[in-house]
Amino acid sequence: MKILLIEDDREAAEYLERALNEAGHTVHVAGDGETGFTLADGGDYDVLIVDRMLPRRDGLSVVAGLRARGQRTPVLILSALGEVDDRVTGLRAGGDDYLTKPFALSELLARIEVLNRRVGAGDVETVYRAGDLELDRLSHTVRRAGKEIALQPREFRLLEYLMRHAGQVVTRTMLLENVWDYHFDPQTNVIDVHVSRLRGKIEKGFDKPLLHTVRGAGYMLKAG
Repeated sequence: MKILLIEDDREAAEYLERALNEAGHTVHVAGDGETGFTLADGGDYDVLIVDRMLPRRDGLSVVAGLRARGQRTPVLILSALGEVDDRVTGLRAGGDDYLTKPFALSELLARIEVLNRRVGAGDVETVYRAGDLELDRLSHTVRRAGKEIALQPREFRLLEYLMRHAGQVVTRTMLLENVWDYHFDPQTNVIDVHVSRLRGKIEKGFDKPLLHTVRGAGYMLKAG
């Protein structure tokens, strides 16, 4: 999933960002409500994790403002305020779930999976296909011609992004920003290495190539 974390506590934000990355998610972090609102309003996120007490603009105002603009991305509100009235206020502001601090990381991960699953039951695509290759975002599995292919978290995110844009040229910059969360070119061959490994895993033993290099432009996932 692509997740926006709006949290002003730097230590907590770094811990959650690292944990979510290790779980295979792409995470963007905003340290205040105003920045978070701008990113959420203009970004294509699967889930928003919003701390209730934020500088510049409080979390409930961020959520209410997004809902007023028609933004329907699932929101998990984090707060040290855990009374029933506090939780009700958060949900009525537009939150989809409310988690009281302190919390277990496993519970947070489970809750965002449930939020994403609820959306998956609607119009959001959760299974991507390109020819006989299939990626299931919810079960976190990849199969080709029915055969399961084991991928590392970064490889899964790379393939998910390529499959989202199947038939389109995906540039290095697009991959750096959306898979590695770099907003600069580190001038390394990290993309080439991962693409090569991914190509080997999804094409070894199969006749038709799927992952194509577009010379001077980037890469394209295309069946046939």
